[in-house]
Amino acid sequence: MKIGFVMSGGGIRGIAHLGVAKALYEAGLTFTKISGTSAGAIVGSFLANGYQPDYILNMFKVTNLFKYIKPTIKGFGLLSLQNTEVLYHQFLPKTFEELKIPLVVATTDLGNARVTYFSSGELIKPIQASSCIPAVFKPIEIDGKLYVDGGLLDNFPVEVIMDDCDFIIGSCCNHLEKIDHVNGIKSVIERSVVISLNSRTESKKRFCNVIIEPKGLGATSLFHVKRTDEIFELGYKAAKEELKNNQDLKDAIKSFKELQLEK
Repeated sequence: MKIGFVMSGGGIRGIAHLGVAKALYEAGLTFTKISGTSAGAIVGSFLANGYQPDYILNMFKVTNLFKYIKPTIKGFGLLSLQNTEVLYHQFLPKTFEELKIPLVVATTDLGNARVTYFSSGELIKPIQASSCIPAVFKPIEIDGKLYVDGGLLDNFPVEVIMDDCDFIIGSCCNHLEKIDHVNGIKSVIERSVVISLNSRTESKKRFCNVIIEPKGLGATSLFHVKRTDEIFELGYKAAKEELKNNQDLKDAIKSFKELQLEK
């Protein structure tokens, strides 16, 4: 049985994907193919290289990814992701082909105004591009083209792994609770962005056999790093709840384990 794992973008909220993965690993599942956008692409690359969720979480906390993000000297963005390449090369291989699990990364081709999926060739630049928030970060150049955050056009790249998987688990980290008021323009902008992301994601959920989505996590700011441990735990608890109550997931795990024993 081929298990697919697809992860949405969502800034620091993407740490929830690690909690979800931990619970699924504990249940005995392993992934055959992984896809992700933005934060989902970053987490996906580390999972695809064989690292365990707890190790990845600790690595993110110790290395502090944000210290590698520098102001741009010139270009279309306030900050540059170029220096994150140094960090990625410490933990990741140079190409997709060297990963232990096949990975698909969603990006947006800025010039051609279309989504582009990377699954072969150079690894680091597509990961950078997938998490390159327009106007905040300078676009990433790959083979003469400029790329930005894949969330603009596909924040939940599930279709690209459907043909290769028998059972797909989706992890979404942008759920919004209903509210009666907002506090200030910052809240209005952040909530509006998440609403837009969710509207494009909702129709894609039907392609997954299981969706794991921690409640209310969409209200967390993209860069609220102080909530890292809490976000991880929310993802873990949401996955454990799904493992307890979702019969389709229980049946998939049973079938997966039986096939592993036969091998």
